[in-house]
Amino acid sequence: MSDCVFCKIVEGQIPSTKVHENGLTLAFMDIGQVNPGHVLVAVKPHVENIYGLDDALAAAVFQTATRVARAVKKVFAPEGVTLFQANGPAAGQTVYHFHLHIVPRYDKDGMHLTWPAKNPPREQLEANAAKLRVVLE
Repeated sequence: MSDCVFCKIVEGQIPSTKVHENGLTLAFMDIGQVNPGHVLVAVKPHVENIYGLDDALAAAVFQTATRVARAVKKVFAPEGVTLFQANGPAAGQTVYHFHLHIVPRYDKDGMHLTWPAKNPPREQLEANAAKLRVVLE
């Protein structure tokens, strides 16, 4: 896609600091680092969000993310790691090219991921799961 910043990074039209690359994915340092070692893993073909990934591309991006997360743990020794991925404006997606953040985490690093737990009754959970199972079969 001609106006996609990540497509331009994948094509080498915009510089990036590459961490790892294979046929389907590119891992590069996030210029908006939360902590040292914050890496983005993007799919190479232009796919807007998770809904457009086929099984092979989904597997490839998570294989790369796993390898990079292990390297981040070894090199930066974080207290934890957060994988963050957003789809659509309501979820906070700002670049419409599928990518996954690997963020090394430390106590009091200023990054917060919280949500209001609504704790629905078990019957509602079962009803929602039944709806999903119908579509997944």
